[in-house]
Amino acid sequence: MSWRRFSWSWGRAHGHAIARSIERRSEEVLQVGHGSLYPALQRLLQSEMIAANDGVSENNRKARFYRLTAKGRKQLYAETSKWHRLSSAIARILAPMAEEKL
Repeated sequence: MSWRRFSWSWGRAHGHAIARSIERRSEEVLQVGHGSLYPALQRLLQSEMIAANDGVSENNRKARFYRLTAKGRKQLYAETSKWHRLSSAIARILAPMAEEKL
């Protein structure tokens, strides 16, 4: 999966939509609690990785919409690249163990 596809491909989104998207895309393996999502969004805002604008959600409620900034996209690319290298290394380490048990 390319990092561009993995990035916030849905563009701007409000918190509930972000949480729901993560849950759906992980096939419900990852569950995002609002108690951890909103503090994380605040940290990302403070570090200028995302920007926010107030608006109205699809069900006509006031909502804050978030989007990645250029700085955030650059950081996402760097972190995604690190993750791919790490997860590939772990898979290589574990592969012989799985074969030995067969």
